[in-house]
Amino acid sequence: MNHKSLTMNELLILLALGLVAGILSGMVGIGGGIVIVPALIYFLGFSQHAAQGTVLFMFLLPIGILGVFNYWQAGHIDWKVACIMATTFLVGSFAGSKLAISIDTQTLKRVFGAVIFLLSLKMMFGK
Repeated sequence: MNHKSLTMNELLILLALGLVAGILSGMVGIGGGIVIVPALIYFLGFSQHAAQGTVLFMFLLPIGILGVFNYWQAGHIDWKVACIMATTFLVGSFAGSKLAISIDTQTLKRVFGAVIFLLSLKMMFGK
């Protein structure tokens, strides 16, 4: 993918991807890693590193604010837990990005796939 200018096809893919990931994120709490990273790699030719970095940048913006608002209105947010995890996520994100940058692309793809696979097994067959 040419990162300086987007074709109409690339723009449409990005718009659809953002919408689908947003719906999934609001509905079941997933989107960034599970949907967007693989889509950027396979539909737009991003490297694993570039896809992960792009998604992390996307998270800098308040992209979930409207979804959070709906969950807050319904009384489904534990602010204390969210703040604790956000603090440690900040540290973990820094450390994880340093580690990921030092790993070759193929190994990083395998680690990413293994994490998703193991999580899916736990979700499907775990208690």
